[in-house]
Amino acid sequence: MFRSLFGLFFALAATAADADAVDRLRAFLETTKLLRADFAQTVLPKNGRKPQFSSGSMAIARPHKFRWQIDKPYPQLIVGDGEKVWLHDPELNQVTVRKQGAALAGSPAALLAGEGVAALEQHFALKDDGAKDGLEWLAATPKSRDTGFEKVRIGFAGAELRAMELTDSFGQQTSLVFSKVEKNPPLAAAHFRFTPPKGADVLGE
Repeated sequence: MFRSLFGLFFALAATAADADAVDRLRAFLETTKLLRADFAQTVLPKNGRKPQFSSGSMAIARPHKFRWQIDKPYPQLIVGDGEKVWLHDPELNQVTVRKQGAALAGSPAALLAGEGVAALEQHFALKDDGAKDGLEWLAATPKSRDTGFEKVRIGFAGAELRAMELTDSFGQQTSLVFSKVEKNPPLAAAHFRFTPPKGADVLGE
């Protein structure tokens, strides 16, 4: 679970783009500074093992801040405060911290929490990926082969975010479906800060 979640936020990098896809993404970014939503995540391993399901909530404050909270089946929390990324596992009473740095700029999270389309075009090849299941899809392909991912797809209803799909270099697919999406809700700055709980083991930088 840790690997797939951290992969979601830090494993991509990507170039220039199809006009329709850029316009759709630009419309989303230009009208969304804050975002809150619930999510349902499904991970499909390539080796035929059973799918893994999780659910929770997410929030984004552009640029570069996010909060990703898994409620089921096991609680976990990832917070990016703009300088560091914190992963808290309550059951282990353990916190892992890493420098956020420029890593976000080349990650799938940059598609939602980054600075804008111009910055994305330095890292992603973007193109329109057609319509399916009532959504218009945008495909982002990494420029670098060392990212761990082959492609990210984002599903929009108009300019509204509804889904993301990620395919990693091992053929594993991760699907995210968003619900109760709120654009520009009142989110306090404290929502994107994290303080390790007293007594927790803190690992990393």
